[in-house]
Amino acid sequence: MQASAVEPDTRDQVVGNSARHNQTIARVVLVLLILFTLFPFYWALRTALSTQRDLLANPASLLPVGFTLDNFRAALGLISTSDAVASGGSGRTFAFWKYLFNTALVSTVVAAGQVFFSAMAAYALARLNFPLRNAVFIMFLAALMVPGVVLLIPNFVLIYDLGWINTYQGIVAPTVLMSPFAVFFLRQFFLGINRDLEEAAKLDGAGYFEIFSRIILPLSSGPMLTLGIIVFITQWNDYFWPFLVGRDEDVRVLTVALSVFRSQTPQGSPDWPGLMAGTLLAAIPIIVIFLFLGRRIATSLQFTGVK
Repeated sequence: MQASAVEPDTRDQVVGNSARHNQTIARVVLVLLILFTLFPFYWALRTALSTQRDLLANPASLLPVGFTLDNFRAALGLISTSDAVASGGSGRTFAFWKYLFNTALVSTVVAAGQVFFSAMAAYALARLNFPLRNAVFIMFLAALMVPGVVLLIPNFVLIYDLGWINTYQGIVAPTVLMSPFAVFFLRQFFLGINRDLEEAAKLDGAGYFEIFSRIILPLSSGPMLTLGIIVFITQWNDYFWPFLVGRDEDVRVLTVALSVFRSQTPQGSPDWPGLMAGTLLAAIPIIVIFLFLGRRIATSLQFTGVK
């Protein structure tokens, strides 16, 4: 009897030790993955805090070489051209605030427009009954599988014919109205809204647009905010399309400006410290958004069934 009483305790102890061992391994792996993910950011910061000459002389150092903040000052336009060249940086200052304004303007317009118009399309596909509704939705799903690069040439030809090259409207036109992903994302949420609310509004004489604006939109503020954040971040990081149609300095966004800045070093080699300083400054708004709203994004994606 004593042996049989001790045996379950022994099994529980073995299971407990095995579980703790697995947790330890999982934590070690998680820490390694975190370090692996954060290392590029640290390397960019280390490069931005180094001087160009010392960095080229000692490129493998894990710490900043010839510690300086001049690269951030140059990116922000706080030092003169001669001082920037003297420190081995770019021959021109980086108009960070202008490019930041252009990027924020374009990203905000695209996010607001795409969320609003996609919400209207999603409402029609989720709540209204009309012929071929399911066929239209299948077309939207099929559009999700079309690579964006396929649309670059026809979109560019259209923008060129409209005379919108090097304009804000040329940059935002292809994405400001809607996207298949945005329509699908919002439709999934709209399907779960109680139809009794619509029926009550119809009995009070409300039309479709009034129901959409006064019932659907307020109830969908969470998913719409999440979609707006996703679209904003995507547009903020977009490079190729703004590079094609918005290379003029007056409408240049940060991603394009950084590529131009890379080619401005008079010494012939890229100004890596200045480029990394500008890149880190450009990434700060997106990092802040993820820090404060990352959990909301993950929750909304899980709720709508988007993986």
